[in-house]
Amino acid sequence: MADPYTILGVSRTADQSAIKKAYRKLAKELHPDRNKDKPDAAARFAEVTQAYDLLSDAEQRARYDRGEIDEHGNPRAPYGFEDFQGHGPFSGGGPFRSAQDGATSFHFSGDSEELGDIFADLFGRGRGAGGREYRPRGSDVLYAVNVPFENIATAKPFAINLDGGEQLEVKIPPGTQSGDRLRVAGKGRPGPGGRGDAILELTVTLHPFFRQDGDDIRLDLPIRWDEAVLGAKVRVPTIDGPIMLTVPKGSTSGRVLRIKGKGMARRQGGRGNQLVRLMVDLPQNDKSLEAWAKEWREKNEYNPRSKLGV
Repeated sequence: MADPYTILGVSRTADQSAIKKAYRKLAKELHPDRNKDKPDAAARFAEVTQAYDLLSDAEQRARYDRGEIDEHGNPRAPYGFEDFQGHGPFSGGGPFRSAQDGATSFHFSGDSEELGDIFADLFGRGRGAGGREYRPRGSDVLYAVNVPFENIATAKPFAINLDGGEQLEVKIPPGTQSGDRLRVAGKGRPGPGGRGDAILELTVTLHPFFRQDGDDIRLDLPIRWDEAVLGAKVRVPTIDGPIMLTVPKGSTSGRVLRIKGKGMARRQGGRGNQLVRLMVDLPQNDKSLEAWAKEWREKNEYNPRSKLGV
């Protein structure tokens, strides 16, 4: 999260009245009940609420201004150390790290008495549209989630542990990328008008040998010199499991073979391709191969660089 003063658009010398006024304006613009068709508004609403939580507490604000705590309310550790305890002023005790799934959640105390008064003012002293009583939902919870590359590539669901221990199976829309956010209704904090939502901000983890190229997946495949010269059928990994691939006779390093339908899941349906680049891998200190190469060199004048004029 950025600097809370910047988030609320106030100066560092702003008094409580100015901070409260700035928050009221932003909360009215960004409240999820008024922006159901704008997923980013909920995350922004949670962000400004967290900023207001910190700056509206005189003690916490003073500690932040002195550099004793960060924008999440966590103690700033001495240089070279980090605090992993998640202590802070925001309802759930600051960031929560799940050791099982690597998800981080940020909680916002939007159901405090003071915030309730603000929402009553914003929405008609406790009355919503048509004179009905306004019952604010609980605040949303923002989770930072690491997603395996395989799940993104195949749009395969995966499970995370929410704050409180509940396990949630998350469906991955085809075409999802790092930085995308998914909304899960009713999995946020409770409130008089029902639970808020869980907002999942996704980061795709790197794969040890696959890499994404648009809708395609690229792979460098080592092959032996005899497989390159004579051709062969070899096992090649794909995101769905290994398959047999035909290496054409006379293949050279850098040649790219295409495997249809083994790439990334597409938003419009179907999948891209897997592009396999052949890399001839020679054994080290193979005396028989060295002897054969010397004999071959003496009998041949083939120059693969002649097309380059050298």
